[in-house]
Amino acid sequence: MNHQHPIFTARSECQDCCACVRHCPVKAIRVENGSATVMAERCIACGHCVKVCPVHAKRVRDDLGRLRQLLRSGRTVVASLAPSYVSEFEGCTPAQLVQALKRLGFTAVSETALGAQEVSAAVADELRDPTPRILLSSACPVVVDLVYKYLPAYGQMVTNLASPLLVHCRLLRREFGPDVAIVFIGPCIAKKLEADRYPDLLELAVTFTDLRLWLHEEHLNPRTLPTDASDHFVPQAAAEGALYPVDGGMIAGIKAQCSVADAGFMALSGVETVLQGLQDLESLRLQRPLFLELLGCAGGCINGPQAEASSATVLKRVRVISRAASPAVGSPRPPTVDARLDRRLEPIAEHAYSERQMREALARVGKHTGEDELNCSGCGYASCRDFAQALLAGMTEPTSCLSYMRKLAQKKANALIQTMPSGVVIVDAALNVVECNRRFAEVVGGDAGSIYDARPGLEGASLERLAPFLAKLFHQVLENGEDIPDRDLKHGGRVFTASVFSIERSRIVGGILRDITEPAVQRDQVIGQAQKVIRRQMETVQKIAYLLGENAAESQVSLNAIIESFAGPEAEEKDGGDGG
Repeated sequence: MNHQHPIFTARSECQDCCACVRHCPVKAIRVENGSATVMAERCIACGHCVKVCPVHAKRVRDDLGRLRQLLRSGRTVVASLAPSYVSEFEGCTPAQLVQALKRLGFTAVSETALGAQEVSAAVADELRDPTPRILLSSACPVVVDLVYKYLPAYGQMVTNLASPLLVHCRLLRREFGPDVAIVFIGPCIAKKLEADRYPDLLELAVTFTDLRLWLHEEHLNPRTLPTDASDHFVPQAAAEGALYPVDGGMIAGIKAQCSVADAGFMALSGVETVLQGLQDLESLRLQRPLFLELLGCAGGCINGPQAEASSATVLKRVRVISRAASPAVGSPRPPTVDARLDRRLEPIAEHAYSERQMREALARVGKHTGEDELNCSGCGYASCRDFAQALLAGMTEPTSCLSYMRKLAQKKANALIQTMPSGVVIVDAALNVVECNRRFAEVVGGDAGSIYDARPGLEGASLERLAPFLAKLFHQVLENGEDIPDRDLKHGGRVFTASVFSIERSRIVGGILRDITEPAVQRDQVIGQAQKVIRRQMETVQKIAYLLGENAAESQVSLNAIIESFAGPEAEEKDGGDGG
């Protein structure tokens, strides 16, 4: 079957934050056209990206539709319920949960932990062989994919045993017949991959998140359901296998059947911890077998990516441990079903790039020297060189480098400011210049031009000293945050039009300044004012009776403005003298 990968991206909602890249332990994310998508061939389905995506653009494949169709098909459908249900449905008895699942259409409910007990028995048999060696658990599909894909040298150390879920499927087929349809319910996304890979054993895998949604849609509250004697797990309740969802739980189950003296044990949980813990294993010198229980989720399956995160790990552990019933230590129980599995997973081929290629890739994002490599991790990669390698592999794009984009935006903004025909200035809350263009220095006049030559941009200069006639407007916008568009000012015998606006409210303010007494500006004004007069006159013709008086008044104002703009300082002085 060609199903969609269990984890996918809702592209329209992906916000370019790179959180998924940052948290993906194997960097199985490709950034393309600003959207971060999962690379199915690299993904280990740990679900970290789903948990950390701030806008929930990383989604888990919804198999509820297929499940509903399966339940309507008339086949016998049995639920394989993950043992972490104990920490997931607080206040709900096993009988009530069985009753709820039966009402949804399941024929029967069984504990996946029964398969876990079979796996424990099989591992215990392996460890009775005293040959010193390392055995890596195969219970967690996330870890199995991690080792085979990214640590292939250790693949031979993984036990050739199926996961507890797949072994449980074999048990249920023996119990209900080969045509039974088995559906897993638990906190694990990777179980969906197991269903895709082994459809002959497992029909479907849905999550606890799916189950809670489904129960809500059907208005079923398991905690309030009445039960009877038929509401029990089949073929029987699990014992020590119920410990599997907590880290160290598998080891506890194995020790119940295998003397501690037979082998060494160690538990590691969380992908990052597993990756660190498996470094340099080949250098170990052992005196007896060493079994490593490896789980992809920190703390175990109780913290799976589709588990409810409302309670703490300690509380969840206590609930699981109190539910489990462990047999006496050292009482071996042979496996009752074949737990072996012949798996084939291809390792990820990582391409090696030359230093020249790496330098070229770094140069694409403005990293020309070692000092340029900030290693800020804003792109989601631990270092700039890791980012360059991903860039060469086509897994990311230059726009994911935040420092590069910031510098690029700054350069573009600076270039735009410098080429604008008007004077542009940006000031801070203290009215000190952050940036300005040469035109601003020229328009302001005085010593501003020579200061600009010595210190381009006039950074740190006081606007109150450079252009005191502007300072009041900038101070006003800083105080109230309201922009001031097209304010006419007279200073030094010249007329200016200033527009002042907030960039960061009460912190950064920008302004555009034009000297409208310059000939070119005057010509533009004449044309504009004349067009305004003509337009108004045409409206007058159309509305003769009603608008004649109003239009004549507006025409007079416009023409007076034209005359005043050409009058110059001499006319002002003359007017002033006449008035005296």
